[in-house]
Amino acid sequence: MAKLHRAAEPDVLKPLIERARLTPESRGQVMGHALGLLADLRAAQNRGWVNQFLQEYRLNSSEGVALLSLAEAFLRVPDPETADLLIADKLGDANWKAHSGKSSSVLVNSATWGLMLGRALVGDEQTGTLRRLISRAGEPFVRQAVGAAMKRMGEVFVMGRTIDEAMKRMKKPENQGFTASFDMLGEAARTKADAERYFQAYFEAIRAVGRDPKAGHSISVKLSALHPRYEVGQYDKCVPELTDMLAQLASEACSQRIPLTVDAEESERLDMSLDIIGAVARRPELRGWDGFGMAVQAYSKRARAVIAWADQLGRPMHVRLVKGAYWDSEIKRTQVEGLSDYPLFTRKAATDVSYLACARDMLDARNIVPAFASHNALTVATILEWAGDSRDFEFQRLHGMGEGLYERLVREQGYHCRIYAPVGGHRDLLAYLVRRLLENGANSSFVHQLANEQLSEAELLADPVEKIIAVGGARHPSIPMPVDLFGEWKNSGGIDLQERTILAETAAAVAAFPFDPAPRGTDSGAAAETRAAGDVRQAIDRAAGAFPAWSSRSREERAVILDRLADLLEENRVPLMALAVKEAFKTLPDAIGEVREAADFCRYYAARARADLAPVVLPGPTGERNELRMEGRGVWATIAPWNFPLAIFLGQTAAALVAGNTVIAKPAPQTPEIARAAVRLAHQAGVPEDALILIPGGPEIGAAITANARIAGVAFTGSTPTAKKIARSLLEGDDRPIVPLIAETGGVNAMIVDSTALPEQVVADVLTSSFRSAGQRCSALRLLLLQEEIADGVIEMLRGAMEQLVIGDPGDPATDVGPVIDQAAYDHLMAYRESAKGRWLKTLPVPAKGLFVPPTLVRLDSVDDLAREWFGPILHVATWKAGELEQTIARVNAKGFGLTMGLHSRIARSAELTEARARVGNLYINRSMIGAVVGSQPFGGEGLSGTGPKAGGPHYLQRFCAERSVSVDTTSAGGNATLLSLDEGGI
Repeated sequence: MAKLHRAAEPDVLKPLIERARLTPESRGQVMGHALGLLADLRAAQNRGWVNQFLQEYRLNSSEGVALLSLAEAFLRVPDPETADLLIADKLGDANWKAHSGKSSSVLVNSATWGLMLGRALVGDEQTGTLRRLISRAGEPFVRQAVGAAMKRMGEVFVMGRTIDEAMKRMKKPENQGFTASFDMLGEAARTKADAERYFQAYFEAIRAVGRDPKAGHSISVKLSALHPRYEVGQYDKCVPELTDMLAQLASEACSQRIPLTVDAEESERLDMSLDIIGAVARRPELRGWDGFGMAVQAYSKRARAVIAWADQLGRPMHVRLVKGAYWDSEIKRTQVEGLSDYPLFTRKAATDVSYLACARDMLDARNIVPAFASHNALTVATILEWAGDSRDFEFQRLHGMGEGLYERLVREQGYHCRIYAPVGGHRDLLAYLVRRLLENGANSSFVHQLANEQLSEAELLADPVEKIIAVGGARHPSIPMPVDLFGEWKNSGGIDLQERTILAETAAAVAAFPFDPAPRGTDSGAAAETRAAGDVRQAIDRAAGAFPAWSSRSREERAVILDRLADLLEENRVPLMALAVKEAFKTLPDAIGEVREAADFCRYYAARARADLAPVVLPGPTGERNELRMEGRGVWATIAPWNFPLAIFLGQTAAALVAGNTVIAKPAPQTPEIARAAVRLAHQAGVPEDALILIPGGPEIGAAITANARIAGVAFTGSTPTAKKIARSLLEGDDRPIVPLIAETGGVNAMIVDSTALPEQVVADVLTSSFRSAGQRCSALRLLLLQEEIADGVIEMLRGAMEQLVIGDPGDPATDVGPVIDQAAYDHLMAYRESAKGRWLKTLPVPAKGLFVPPTLVRLDSVDDLAREWFGPILHVATWKAGELEQTIARVNAKGFGLTMGLHSRIARSAELTEARARVGNLYINRSMIGAVVGSQPFGGEGLSGTGPKAGGPHYLQRFCAERSVSVDTTSAGGNATLLSLDEGGI
């Protein structure tokens, strides 16, 4: 099964095509049945609310996008001021009036009326009877109208706010003949309390459904809702706990004699899911119960293999086949992590082919009770054809969607259809609703196409097998392979640490790598300074002597060497990761990220050198040639930090080298071994030994390097005070040339969160931004600024999520937070932490042995209380008032730092305001604040946070160059010969 995970799409599709193909005879039967189903669907278009919505508000229209965006956030906003901003942001530019009264749905029209009222107040119109009328009621009236529209949407899409309400609703006439699978809303737990709450909700729902067993309803369970750390790295903890929790729910369902289905998760959790489901399926106390089941996503390349696995469990298994729910996020993850291939199909037609092949397998299986979840008339007709006279299966559809497709099949022909029915409060529901609409309303989906009256029946019922055959099973051309993501340069290859066997093998290889660290720290005194100065002078002599030959090499030669170095980094990935773990105390994910970023820097700067450093011919008068050249300046010093001892060390160095300079490279004294390994690989790649010289050491070495007048430039990453010392040293001496300094320093990095933000997403991004790498990143979050109205709730969730962090050996796959870099850092952070003890909101226990600084959350009275950077796992939190976003940004700017800032908000105008006002090098909106990608997110700050230009950006290399302009008068040597060829009509 594992081999299928990253197999080439055409290879995976080949057997699926044969399995899904219809014979010419059956194709005719299927088309006839599908046309009848299509007619039923179209006749019912005015009944299904989602169908009506899609008819009225296309998802590619401004009104459709605005409505979904408003629905996702509005009901969770507690304060009127932010609610008004959200309404103005989402409704102000949309033309709701054009939709008024057009729909045959009372619901859609009533929702539109509420939205139109909102638009009348927040839009651009300054006159009009309607505006004058409702302006007397003021903004509360608008909020009430919009709120009513949002709640109306929620009431239709959710089956009930409680399980009892949902069961009562299933008795209404429109649901006659259908059963339900109730899903207690909770996409993912962030805290232990969340998981316990969801578990109790599932347990109570099972008992409630069991009180009416004749109704035939069932329960659907999400494993991710039952554990806050449902991750491969936490396998040893989460899998046994989840197995026990699922077994308890299954035992209760067994005693109540009702079915229970485990929902599908992302592909990275598939193996864990199967381990949990398999363990529960084999429990002796569940023998004789035939109600246990699982969902399978047809967009997965492993879908057929999972179905075969379920059939071999030796007991009846209900299998719900779905198209898939996480397509976009799985595509992105594969690209970001540089994996070899996608775990899913990249074409909608390929997913449809996989679905049909899986359906056929399920119908033929001995131990599977099939359930086919689909709103596609052709898919349903094909399954009916293959099933023949059998009724030993069921169809499923989402509540609120697919009305008309199954009514005649259920009520007249004896087929069974189950409605997948969300249960929960409207505030929690609407983010889920938006997700379902986007999944099932995408331009390529059947539901969306059905709402498009311009599409013919033939287009709606086109055979997906023929579509895939026509393209040879090829991957979608708009979705490049991860390695080709950036086009001009190759994306670095990653390691799939979400594959448990790969994670274990990687951890073992890293642990086995021999490492004998030198004592940390350096000697000092006059003798050390004299020795350092002598070593530096000798090294600079060598580098200066190598400069003419190296700079005379072509840009292409130097670029090829950098590409070769990137390849060598990837070939030596595990030893380099081991050094990062053992010398720099990086966790395994951070270690692979370190190697990948170093390779990305090499390939990106090679590509940029080819594109940007070529001579440029400039315009001028005839008889003159003007050219601008970018050439090396001489000997550069690159001084790297310990927190990115490979990536930044090589990034600075590679840029200087490819621009034609020779380099004196000084690593941080804490991490010399990984620098030595990097330099060895650079020499192996073709960089002459005298063109790149490593000089390890402490501050005395750095001072001796920057004091030497032959240094043509310095690239430094580290603290702001050290950067200032370097700047001053470069100005000493009247006869010293003025040379460039590229400095990237730290920052008091803030994340601003308003009340429209999704708290679960905020907490996840805060944990990543604050505590990954033990908070030892320049970009790490230091100051969390929460809008007052949501502060208590977000802090409580954050405290619970912090409790789940694992602190320990960075080489352990389960570790989230390792030790800080050295004793000096530890003492510095612990002294500050102790001084703030009265303001702790949360801190964690740490191992007794080692330099572990406890992750700590510190409450501040004001944004202004934090004036400096604390480089470790200490997060400060303060609040701000609604309506004061601009003032809050100004207060952060006033600190003088300008590296990173984050914003979590669903208000586009707030994002625009932050973009305009924030004085930072890197602004991150609705995501974490770390992990800048070379070439995509150039990194670097301003003010106290650095000089620029940005590392990994298109303007970086030029700073390492001398710009030289050459102007040649060609008239003195015969003039412009091209003029003689001009035809002037008789000359």
